[in-house]
Amino acid sequence: MKNLIVLFAALLIFSQKSEAQEIVKRDPIISKYIQEISADSLQKYVHTLVDFGTRSTLSTDEIPNKGIGAARKWVLSKFESYAKNSNGRMTAYLDKWTLEPDGRRVDRQIKMENVMAVLKGTDPTDTRIFMVSGHIDSRVTDVMDKTSDAPGANDDGSGTVAVMELARVLSSSKFPATVIFTVFSGEEQGLLGAKYLAEKAKAENWNLVALLNNDIMGSNNANETNIIDNTRVRVFSEGIPAFETDKKVGAIRQFGYEADGGARQVARYVKELGERYVDNLEVVMIYRNDRFLRGGDHTPFVTEGFAAVRISEMNENYLHQHQDLRTEKGIEYGDLEKFMDFEYLRKNVAVNLASLATLAQAPAVPEDVLIDVQGLGNSTNLHWSAPKFGKTAAYYVLMRETHQSFWQKKFYTENLELKLPYSKDNYIFAVQAVGIGGHESLPILPRVSMKSK
Repeated sequence: MKNLIVLFAALLIFSQKSEAQEIVKRDPIISKYIQEISADSLQKYVHTLVDFGTRSTLSTDEIPNKGIGAARKWVLSKFESYAKNSNGRMTAYLDKWTLEPDGRRVDRQIKMENVMAVLKGTDPTDTRIFMVSGHIDSRVTDVMDKTSDAPGANDDGSGTVAVMELARVLSSSKFPATVIFTVFSGEEQGLLGAKYLAEKAKAENWNLVALLNNDIMGSNNANETNIIDNTRVRVFSEGIPAFETDKKVGAIRQFGYEADGGARQVARYVKELGERYVDNLEVVMIYRNDRFLRGGDHTPFVTEGFAAVRISEMNENYLHQHQDLRTEKGIEYGDLEKFMDFEYLRKNVAVNLASLATLAQAPAVPEDVLIDVQGLGNSTNLHWSAPKFGKTAAYYVLMRETHQSFWQKKFYTENLELKLPYSKDNYIFAVQAVGIGGHESLPILPRVSMKSK
């Protein structure tokens, strides 16, 4: 009877979109964090990065104030200054290794360093990690040119300063789970820093739940189409996980889960939370891992089996990416600070913050989520167990038609099961855990159970 009452209430609540938006409230603390994100700070950070001349991975790491080495040390110094606000919970360091020449984009032995800041979770039993990243290296037309000025203001100064600003604003926060702020090196030479860290995370069995990678996110205009738009941002995500075996892929296809891999769930989450907290911004889901002919630092993590997405501006201007600084036929080429929109960048950073802060406070996903398929019928019965980490107040059962991209309904329950008068053949379902403060976990799809509970 209780489930029927809950179901009726949920149906009434979600009968109109406007009413649904009123039910899920903004956390005032997260809203306060978002208000602290500064477009002026972001611009100052980018200006400093540009002043290093070039941040080519092959550039010097010895000359003060020039080259990638100096840029990395500066970012580290900023992370260390933010750590003073954390009461000892944030640590900053350079994760170092040596890279041998590869005959392609690395012509000599070079010292590699990813800049890391780790904000340790307050719950010592909670092993979950959430990561946000960008890449510090830049380039011009010739990827092997290590001396020409390569400002890299937007690619990927925007992602680097996004990570820095997130670390600054969140340094004093207290989340049960751990948040890692990462600035990669070597992206332009072949995703080298991301590949190193993804393999390390896999080998060390990190419980890395989600990675938000930010790359080229601070400009609002396209070149050949002349579109100017600072109201939309893209999130790229794969469908069927690249690491799944043929047997698992067969099950995914059988149950219609091709659009529901881990990365896709993270992307939907980023859309929902970003649009909940950031005004005048639409998060546009792109159903592919990345753009044509390009790549990003989320991909090595996807390859290793982690849920990772790329956040990127809506309209790219290729005249301002991977270009020698020059003017030809009245057209100015180069990735310069003046071509960026820092208010747009602020909003895109806020999307990251809303997603990270909610995830790190929410419980883990429910365990043992099952959907009963024994026998024919036009209703659906789901049941699950409590999450492994975090305090849970309730659960949402999510539902959408199989051809829809986004969850259409949320059904609230405080029980560990829910029966719905909707056919399991016609809909896709998932379950979220809801914490004491109302923060939702990522959704998790049910496995099939042939035994009715």
